[in-house]
Amino acid sequence: MSSAHADLIFSGGPVFSAGAGPATAVAVRGGRIAAVGDDLREFRGPRTEVVDLAGRLLLPGFQDAHVHAVMGGTELNQCDLTETTDLDEYLRRIAAYAAAHPDAQWIVGGGWSLESFPGGVPGRELLDRVVPDRPVYLINRDHHGAWVNSRALELAGITADTPDPEHGRIDRAADGSPAGGLQEGAMELVEHLLPEVTTADRVAGLRRAQELLHSLGVTAWQDAMVCATNGYPDVADAYLAAAEQGWLTATVVGALWWDRERGAEQIPDLLANRERFTVGRLRCDSVKLMLDGVAENFTAAMTEPYKDACGCVTANRGLSFIDPAALGGYVTALDAHGFQVHFHALGDRAVRDGLDAVAAARAANGFRDTRPHLAHLQVVHPDDVPRFRQLGATANLQAYWASHEPQMDELTIPFLGGELAGRQYPFGDLWRAGAHLAAGSDWPVSTPDPLQAIHVAVNRVHHGADHQPFLPEQRLGLATALAAYTAGSAYVNRLDDTGTIRPGNRADLVVLDRDPFLAPAAEIASTQIVSTWVDGVRVFG
Repeated sequence: MSSAHADLIFSGGPVFSAGAGPATAVAVRGGRIAAVGDDLREFRGPRTEVVDLAGRLLLPGFQDAHVHAVMGGTELNQCDLTETTDLDEYLRRIAAYAAAHPDAQWIVGGGWSLESFPGGVPGRELLDRVVPDRPVYLINRDHHGAWVNSRALELAGITADTPDPEHGRIDRAADGSPAGGLQEGAMELVEHLLPEVTTADRVAGLRRAQELLHSLGVTAWQDAMVCATNGYPDVADAYLAAAEQGWLTATVVGALWWDRERGAEQIPDLLANRERFTVGRLRCDSVKLMLDGVAENFTAAMTEPYKDACGCVTANRGLSFIDPAALGGYVTALDAHGFQVHFHALGDRAVRDGLDAVAAARAANGFRDTRPHLAHLQVVHPDDVPRFRQLGATANLQAYWASHEPQMDELTIPFLGGELAGRQYPFGDLWRAGAHLAAGSDWPVSTPDPLQAIHVAVNRVHHGADHQPFLPEQRLGLATALAAYTAGSAYVNRLDDTGTIRPGNRADLVVLDRDPFLAPAAEIASTQIVSTWVDGVRVFG
């Protein structure tokens, strides 16, 4: 074959290049994009594979800037309560799983929704009804709470006299006895008793996750919790095995976990783990700092206090998991070592703390190319919106959450009140202020499907839902949302030869089954993936 000939040519359809000009054909040679244009016949040789787009859209591979892939894949192999909010269906699945695993000492899994229970509090007696003889531990879909039965509470020694841990809460019945829900740090009271999840379990979970993510057009991602502590599972061994054995086809950035029980003395450990877990397609040069919790259990850190069920102001403004007074010093030190910082910042006080820490690092170190990003951003104070651009901090959006649903309407808006509730997921404000946007799923908290999330970013309503758009002034355009999930996340992942379709970039590409720009916005989520390519090699389709 002539050196000028391409290995692969896509032609006959629109190309979304995320920044470059319009085109209808792309040539690939040696795993990289050789040419972009309209007539690339000179690149076609006798061995060139030609993919006829037939009017379908070609775009860069999606990149998930905040996902828990190993965790998601592992949970799919456990008692899976996702894709439903029906309580009877939960109980049916739990009973069926227990019957199918008679030798399991514990029934473990998750994916249930807070909206399935009055006040978001699950009852232990429901689990007792279907699994009376073995302990049950089921995490909810946002992974900030667990549902347990009486046997699990008994084994953990949790009674009416057990105090709440510093960073958590035991849900209680009227008489003070444990109701069956454990929030945040209270999960650890039971979690340490669970059977060990083995390396083989995590490797199997990663294989399943990679297959699923490729089928959804995802070619690279940032795992938001690697080398975890504080009661969270460590998934680093699965990634290391995949990278060393050569079957990791995605490019993965691992965000090393910041242990919130320690301070700057852990930085040498982070440096060692950065070197140890940077192998092949795996690179671990980001650090995840979890600043607060979630709004639904009132642990997200807010500038204004939460309301109670009667609408009265409480004394609770949420939790700061890392001392804000020390945070700036930590981030400055990490930045000086070349680490990216990846914040979990859900409440507006946490967002402000994160931005303040980035500002401290910028003042001390100058504007280093470390690309800090803040994920979730459920509530952002208007004063902080322009600071993202000013500080060079990326807004990492989990767009699927920006919609009316029972968890939002019944368990969030009433307890935030008008002022905080009206500041939720301000994607449009951030874009208009010039913030750099990236996107992710937080799977298994919510769907890993980028097109479902993009649908919500554009429509502010879930596909097929009979709701009014949620704060519709915060919508994004389709091109902006696609760019966030491709070029925007590639920037965050420091994969500068991906995310756009231009000569010299890696041929990480996705073919859709249509051109969504030609259809109504309400149909975006109906779009399907035809094929996914990594370095010019088909990994799905």
